[in-house]
Amino acid sequence: MKTLIVYWSKTGFVKKYAEWLADELEADIITGAEITTVKLKEYDSYIFGGSLYAGGINGANFIKKNIKEFQNKKTIIFATGASAAKTNIIEEIKNKNFTAAEQESFEFFYLRGGFNYNKLGFKDKILMSIMKWKLNRKNKKGEEITEEEKGMLAAYDNPVDFTNRNNIKELLAYLKS
Repeated sequence: MKTLIVYWSKTGFVKKYAEWLADELEADIITGAEITTVKLKEYDSYIFGGSLYAGGINGANFIKKNIKEFQNKKTIIFATGASAAKTNIIEEIKNKNFTAAEQESFEFFYLRGGFNYNKLGFKDKILMSIMKWKLNRKNKKGEEITEEEKGMLAAYDNPVDFTNRNNIKELLAYLKS
């Protein structure tokens, strides 16, 4: 089975998972900037990976636009984020990015990535600074912030990396089944 891995990564967490997958599967790997509809026709299976930003998956627009190419081919989409994997959050991510009909064309996985404010581009830094300001404001007002929100605030100054090669085991098992 000839597999193509396509990834959209801003800070390196998705890229790390994509490279681990390519290594395990001896698959071809390219960035989202390099993918074309013509290239899709060369493969039997696909793995698309993108990072999360405000619940949106980088690369989702390309995937949605080309979803018909995936029919009758094993297709996986994975997203990475700094949050721990929780079933309700994973379902929310899938449903925000893809319709129920689109979800029938692929299997979805969430792989915990990390957060590194210093690697973000200017636009993303502005958006994340707004989020930080809101969390700090909430905290100063005496409103309770969750442990996850506390961890996110701490990560602005101390980057966190939750990537782990073991996280791809379930994805690999699905692809090989």
